[in-house]
This record gives sequence, structure tokens and C-alpha cells, in this order.
Amino acid sequence: MTTDPSSPLPVDLPVDRSPVESSPADRSPSPASSSRPAARAQSELIRWFDGRGEIAVAFSGGVDSSVVLAAALRSTAPAVTAVTAVSPSVATWQLELAQSIATHLGATHRLIETHEVELPEYRVNDASRCFHCKSTLYQTLHQLCQSPTLRDATIVSGTNADDLGDYRPGIAAGDQAGVLKPLAELKIDKAAVREIAHRFGLPNASLPASPCLASRIAYGVPVTVERLQRVEKAEDLLRELGFETVRVRYHDGDLARIEVPADQIARLTDAPIRTELSKHFSEIGFRYITLDLQGFSSGSMNRQLVSLGQPIGSGK
Repeated sequence: MTTDPSSPLPVDLPVDRSPVESSPADRSPSPASSSRPAARAQSELIRWFDGRGEIAVAFSGGVDSSVVLAAALRSTAPAVTAVTAVSPSVATWQLELAQSIATHLGATHRLIETHEVELPEYRVNDASRCFHCKSTLYQTLHQLCQSPTLRDATIVSGTNADDLGDYRPGIAAGDQAGVLKPLAELKIDKAAVREIAHRFGLPNASLPASPCLASRIAYGVPVTVERLQRVEKAEDLLRELGFETVRVRYHDGDLARIEVPADQIARLTDAPIRTELSKHFSEIGFRYITLDLQGFSSGSMNRQLVSLGQPIGSGK
């Protein structure tokens, strides 16, 4: 499947390939600062693509891959294509976001179906699940890059410097597939990524990270399309109720463990919200509905890897 936006770049996004200067409004609420000026990191990122031929960006619509795509489009690369996976493990809202960002940037956007859920080694959901998922994605991407429209394109991901500190088997899959990591290579961390995103004028610059739906399912609980759909419906409901940063962790016995930021926990216990959640989660297929009193924690499922004898890195 292919989408090629025909509309021109938005008026607030420069068409030339030079770094975009941020306005005072962009700078004042800047989410974080890095060890070097964001303008310098932005320029280095744009220059990174020079001389590497055509570029294919593994594009999720998240802020990391969006920054990589925006930089590539401003480089001297002869052609840049964003490629997004379509799979039951990718939430519908994330796919729509990727399409929206690609259109915003005026990028050529390709959608490719991946079939990791059909793989027994993926469904078993052990500590290497992400490796099998990313391997499938990159194999499909490599096949696409043998087509006449993308022949021999350099494949890049949005892996940033911070990602290297956590347990990320998907990064190993990318390394084996020859996928390059410009953000990590240039030592650009998440804080710097967000600053650069603001400078590029990206609408998702402050969007919280949201890994694939399979990351919500506890290790050892088989990944099925039905379970992925339950998680998606449950998180959609919570977002409709105003919880922007949310995870619904799926544990054995059809138990849902809800994570929201600690300062929003009290609101979840309000009688009207609690009643609505209990009703709808039961209808979705959860037998037990629990609230994690420790609050939201990115990568919290990786704590379970200790019992599996796997490294967890920084466990962010």
C-alpha cells in the first residue's frame, strides 16, 4: 500500500533543506537541554545523510523517527521515503499519526504489511519477541528496497542514544539487518530529539512515547490478535477519558494492570470513571482490572526479565 501526499508543505515548514530556525515560542517551553546546542545537533543530523544515496526511514510516526525523516528531507539525499508497518501490534491511532506526520512533512510514504503475529517464535512472547518483530520488519523493508522505486536505499531507524541503555533486542535485529541509527551514532538523546523536533515544527514534538501493543503483554503470555485488540480498545477508552500517558499491561489470567502518571491515579479512582472502566474492561474481555499504585513506568515489563535471566540495561 502506498500514500503519496499531493499537497505542498505547510506554510510554516520551510521547503528548503536548511536547518529550520526556531522561534522564541519554540525555545521557551523547550522540553529539555542536551550537552550541545540543539541547532548544532540538528545541523549534524541533516549532514549525516549526505552522500548516503536514497534513504528509507523505518517510520512509526513517533518523535524519534519523525525527526530522522525531517532531517533526511532537508539533506542532499536524492530521494527519501518513509516506510511504516501495518500490523495488529500497531495501534490504529499510531498508523493514522504516521500518515498525518508524513503528509505534514510532504514525504513519500509507503505502508507495508508485516506478519510477525503469524510467527510461533514471536507469539510465544519470550524475551526475544522484539527481535523477531523487528527482524520481520527489516526483512520486509529490505525486500521493498529491491524494488525499482527504492533500489539499494539506505535503511535508517529512529533509535536514539538513550535507547542503547535499555534491554532492546530490536536494536540487535536492526544491527544484523544493516539498519543505520543516525541519532544514536551522533549521540543525540531523547531530550535533544524533542528540542530538534520543536525546531523542525513537528506537531508530535511533545508526544509521549508509545511502543507497540505487544509490549503491554507480560512475557510468557502468548501474543494473539485478540489480546492485542483488547489492549488497544482499553487504552483507547482511557485516552477518551483524558488520560494521555497510559499503559494497559496484560497479565496471565486476563488481568489488566493500568498504569497512568502518579499524579493522575486519584482521578482513576473517582466513582464514575472507576465504574465506566470496570464495565467496559469486562466487556472487552478482562476478568480482573487493577491499578498500579506506583504509577506509569516506561519499560516496566522488563522488570520481569530478571526472573528470566535476561539483561535489562537501565530499565528505563
